[in-house]
Amino acid sequence: GKTGIEKYYNTVLQGIKGEKKTKVTAFNQEIEQVSKTLPVSNDLVLSLDLELQRYIAELFGDDSGAVVVMNAKNGEILAAASFPEYDLNKFVSGITREEWAILANDLNHPFTNKLVNGLYPPGSVVKMGVGMAMMNSGIITPNTTFESTGTMELGGRVFRDWKKEGHGMISYVRAIRESCDDYFYKASLKTGIDIIAPFLSKIGFAAKTGIDLPREFMGTVPSREWKKARFGKGWSQGETLISSIGQGYFLVTPVQVAKYTAFLATGNGVTPHFVSKINDVPLDFPVDPNIVSESEKRYLKVTREGMYEVANVPGGTALRHINVTAPFKIAAKTGTAQVVGISQTDKKRMREEDMDYYQRSHAWLTTYGPYENPQYVVTVLVEHGGHGGSEGGPIASKIFDKLYQMGYITVDTPTKGK
Repeated sequence: GKTGIEKYYNTVLQGIKGEKKTKVTAFNQEIEQVSKTLPVSNDLVLSLDLELQRYIAELFGDDSGAVVVMNAKNGEILAAASFPEYDLNKFVSGITREEWAILANDLNHPFTNKLVNGLYPPGSVVKMGVGMAMMNSGIITPNTTFESTGTMELGGRVFRDWKKEGHGMISYVRAIRESCDDYFYKASLKTGIDIIAPFLSKIGFAAKTGIDLPREFMGTVPSREWKKARFGKGWSQGETLISSIGQGYFLVTPVQVAKYTAFLATGNGVTPHFVSKINDVPLDFPVDPNIVSESEKRYLKVTREGMYEVANVPGGTALRHINVTAPFKIAAKTGTAQVVGISQTDKKRMREEDMDYYQRSHAWLTTYGPYENPQYVVTVLVEHGGHGGSEGGPIASKIFDKLYQMGYITVDTPTKGK
């Protein structure tokens, strides 16, 4: 009751107090009831599915991170979890000092609701928003190509691609499919942060999603103005490069990434929410078709093609790890969000599995499906998981299969003879 849904809806849950007026004697003996108003209570009806929630907890196991399963069309959250969880029952009868110390000092932060209070670099999951901003500028088109050599030098610093030999000549859709950092370095340098940052803010980053939970964090979209206000310093071109791949000062919450993915899937802005009704009255959470202008949506189709290829075409960064057995395809984007910087003197980056656990990158995977008729968004963050595809792919695949099995996702079957 101190946090969460109960805190957010506390006024609603308190209802309206009852009242009784009576006449009494000088000895306070009741002789007549003048009026009586019965108290009114309110019940919240949640959109959460307990079976799916438990299933996701089993899938996640001992990993730390977060999962959001959300209706892409209206923002209803079907399941959401922040891991590791902890046993609330221990606090009912009193927790021991030893038990408290274990929870309070846990480096995986069980007391943090990572859905809205966990701030992480988004890594490559932000590349679709960055790409749309760059193409909306008119400076870059989907057919603009850059030569990816694996590294780019700027101002005496080397900016590396995850693929050390590079990707060769590459344009937008393939850059999404293979998550080519070098493409975004070079394209962002042509367009600049003053074009990229405002569009990212429009589509939901560095802003509250409106979710019905208290104390939602906003995160950061780095920009020239933000850095000047925060640090009193000017912007550098190198910061444009690292911001274009979701690193540097860029910070997001898992719920923001889910909302952003719903925009990519539908073109609309949705309000993530857990409560669907108060008593029997459905709540109206706004869906905003004008989150950006129609002209700013014109590259959604080609962006979705890139996300489709991530999960379904050879070379896609999630292809080997997504195995949805239900009769539909999903779109996806992987992300690897670095926790520690890469030394400029190292010839190559240390492998994730060779790093200390808490120095390993966070693994993102955000998805929507079915591809042809988006119904649900599944966003997975595995802290220190290394690679989004390998860590998030199996989890997201099983969640989509479960959604289909439970009847949440429906697929049109062609009529016989047509």
